[in-house]
Amino acid sequence: MKYNSAQAAKLLSKLQQDFDSLAILEANAKTFLASVGEDVESVRPEYDYKATKKELDALSLKIRKVKHAINVFNTTTVVPEFGITIDELLVYIPQLSAKKAKLRGMADTLPKARENNYGKSNIIDYRIVNYDIKQVKKDLDVVTDELAKAQLALDTINHSLEFDIDI
Repeated sequence: MKYNSAQAAKLLSKLQQDFDSLAILEANAKTFLASVGEDVESVRPEYDYKATKKELDALSLKIRKVKHAINVFNTTTVVPEFGITIDELLVYIPQLSAKKAKLRGMADTLPKARENNYGKSNIIDYRIVNYDIKQVKKDLDVVTDELAKAQLALDTINHSLEFDIDI
């Protein structure tokens, strides 16, 4: 069946949720407590080991197939605007985000700021930037634009290109 990345991610999330729910049900039903003298059958929860195992195995297989299809798609699909694969872009976006955060902090720094000396001496210390704040602001704009472009390119691919998932 054909899926785009966004649909595949939702499918994967649903399969994982189904697996987790069944695993919790199994954990709650595979053993149970009964008091001495109590009719054990009246408190026995419904549980079929073989059926549960079969269903968990089937869900595990589907999860593996979906993850594999997403991984293959991500490692073989080139993002035209960048000339790199999706998996590379998925590394590049956090790098850009970290760079943006660093530059944001540098751009927001005062050129000269008084440091707190905590009353240890009468000498006043100043922290002075050792870079061109205007250049940092220009670089911040470039990185912000590049990050937005990368995110938009990824969103476009995630919602438009389809690939097969055999489940």
